[in-house]
Amino acid sequence: MDITPLLKTALKHRTAWLHPPHESAFRLFNGYTEGLPGLRIEIFARTAVLFNLARPPEKVQSAVAQTADFLPRALPWLESILLKVRHAPEDELRRGRLLWGTRLARRIREDGVRYALDLRLNQDAGFYVETRPLRAWLLARMEARSVLNTFAYTGSLGVAALAGGAARVVQTDLKRRFLNLAKESCTLNGLPIRKPDYLTGDFFSITARLRRQKARFDCVILDPPFFSRTAKGRVDLQKDYRALLNKVRPLVAPGGRLVAVNNALYLSGAAYMQTLDAVCAQGVLRLEEILPIPEDCTGFGLPSGGSPYPTDPAPFNYPTKIAVLRSAGKFARGEVGK
Repeated sequence: MDITPLLKTALKHRTAWLHPPHESAFRLFNGYTEGLPGLRIEIFARTAVLFNLARPPEKVQSAVAQTADFLPRALPWLESILLKVRHAPEDELRRGRLLWGTRLARRIREDGVRYALDLRLNQDAGFYVETRPLRAWLLARMEARSVLNTFAYTGSLGVAALAGGAARVVQTDLKRRFLNLAKESCTLNGLPIRKPDYLTGDFFSITARLRRQKARFDCVILDPPFFSRTAKGRVDLQKDYRALLNKVRPLVAPGGRLVAVNNALYLSGAAYMQTLDAVCAQGVLRLEEILPIPEDCTGFGLPSGGSPYPTDPAPFNYPTKIAVLRSAGKFARGEVGK
């Protein structure tokens, strides 16, 4: 298969992103909706990251080679191309192998905020372009607010809140090396780094301690990985997201917001809405809004008559499903939606 026509079409739809100074992050190609499931391309400043998501990887190997040849000619300002193979047996390939160039981007700028990058930190890029609307939402709404960012990873959501003038942002993650990148982002923006607000540890332990302390936040962000397990508990976005919501729901201040993100590809939007409806059923929380994913991420050329994904994300427009829940006021005792 010649992928060049698909790439040329993708570029035509993203001309707004292709002008100097080339500091932004965006999705150049979404294979699910633009003609080749198994391949995704994202741009981080002057680095292109190719994600081979196919199983087996050989399914798109030829397309990857064609793309690596095409991009430096189509985008002469590029400085490097990194390949990540999701289902490779070698850790080095999952984290990324340099295909072309010598220097990987170390930072990007979005809505005036700088974010530090380590594109080889993990099997993803460490910065999610599809959550751009959530960062913009936090930037616009968190002035003088307190924020808890659980499963913070590299902390971009918390950094956006701080850049928007948040009074306090607590970032939590299991691994300190991820949170260190959040601190780098703060340094890039001249934002204060308050060490007690970076909590390294298990989500279940940290949220339990915060509940015992009767901590309350104006905004709590719940953006967990698809699946993980520790000695304290299990994260399963497809089967048991409600349990996670119930862990953080008591931490939302009266009138505050709970931002619930679920990126499970095989969880339909309808099933996710059922979970949210169950949690809101007793009136403690209500659905305030859904944040749509931007078009560069969803892709152009969505087929009519059905979803291109394994399950239909509607009423969300993408498998990464972002909902903002609002606290109704005084909290009821016990868990809701069980």
